[in-house]
Amino acid sequence: MDDLTPRRIVDELDRYIVGQHKAKKAVAIALRNRWRRQRLTPDMRDEVLPKNIIMIGPTGVGKTEIARRLARLASAPFLKIEASKFTEVGYVGRDVESMIRDLTEISINMVKTEHIQKVQEKAKTLAEDRLLDYLLPAPRSVKSTDTDEEKENYKQTRERLRKQLLDGKLDSRYVDIEVKEKSMPFGIVSNIGLEDLEINLKEMLGNFLPEKAKRKKVRVPEALTILVQEEANKLIDIDKVTKEAIEKVEQAGIVFIDEIDKIASRGSSYGPDVSREGVQRDLLPIVEGSTVTTKHGPVRTDHILFIAAGAFHMTKPSDLIPELQGRFPIRVELEPLGKDEFIRILKEPYNALTKQYIALMATEEVGIEFTEDSIEEMAGIAALVNEKTENIGARRLHTVLEKLLEDISFEAPERKNGRLVIDKRYVREKLSDIVKDEDLSRYIL
Repeated sequence: MDDLTPRRIVDELDRYIVGQHKAKKAVAIALRNRWRRQRLTPDMRDEVLPKNIIMIGPTGVGKTEIARRLARLASAPFLKIEASKFTEVGYVGRDVESMIRDLTEISINMVKTEHIQKVQEKAKTLAEDRLLDYLLPAPRSVKSTDTDEEKENYKQTRERLRKQLLDGKLDSRYVDIEVKEKSMPFGIVSNIGLEDLEINLKEMLGNFLPEKAKRKKVRVPEALTILVQEEANKLIDIDKVTKEAIEKVEQAGIVFIDEIDKIASRGSSYGPDVSREGVQRDLLPIVEGSTVTTKHGPVRTDHILFIAAGAFHMTKPSDLIPELQGRFPIRVELEPLGKDEFIRILKEPYNALTKQYIALMATEEVGIEFTEDSIEEMAGIAALVNEKTENIGARRLHTVLEKLLEDISFEAPERKNGRLVIDKRYVREKLSDIVKDEDLSRYIL
């Protein structure tokens, strides 16, 4: 984080997202303020609250991607959720506190993965020993008081078997291993066929469920993977993982609330607006700062960064209740995308679509090359379709590229060592239906 200055953050975002400098600048400052806050005295640190952000702009202009890339830069727990999820059932919909529980689960998995990576080598050695015990059980004579010579012979045989294991010579063999699984008492839920309910109950009850040993016949590589995971879980301190994960949520968590405009009400005191305003009031304590109970312990939301986003076609941010507006003091408008931006999107980002397709076809030993005029033509067609139908922004480029390269993708395995230059003429030939057809509804994602 020391090196992530606002300018550096914007530069990193520029690698993946074209334009939208105002939005990038706003999130860069918000992220840097977290670093600054950690350097304050404890008393002052508690007083500095995050400046939550509302991004305003049509679909497909980069709102979600900016938030997601920001979280990756900060190695922070990140959750994207649609505000409309909270209005789907009755007047209240889904419990708004569930977003914090989901964010906590994401953080637990992140931190657990980090801890497991630290003990991976030791876990692998222990797993290899367990697997060798299954493949070559020690005879009773070695376990008792037999001669040192027999013990040495067994040891040498075991090491030869270990070398075969590491060299992959045992990969085709099957082995019976014992694995431990959480089980529902008496199998009540399973017997009535409600598998989803059983999974949810297992997640909720967690450590309270008994472990049941189960024999499983699998190939050696799969057995090793299972045993490494088991040994790694034994080596890490789950209480330490949980404590670190909750702290990470509280101090660095980012929640991206999409479609916030869908819960903005337009002043009616009846009908759907009652539901929308109810959801806003449920969100308010979470955004203001409260304590949410999770199965891992209480989580405070005071310093979680909330980034909301919406198109606001039919509503405007001022249609949100004043208390919620006050909790999102920073507002940035994202620019709609046209042909010029599409050209840049196809060429400039590290993960540009053209680069993705070149890499995908290279796996089939097929070389493709996009000329400058082909990129301009694709960008123009995408912009044209967006004008004539629903504007879905840069997502339209996915439609155009898929249609353009459909035949190549299908025939690639038979085109090995082939090379294809995609120029303007090729684009027009393949996409002529889109250009000519006035009814473009079938090309809408």
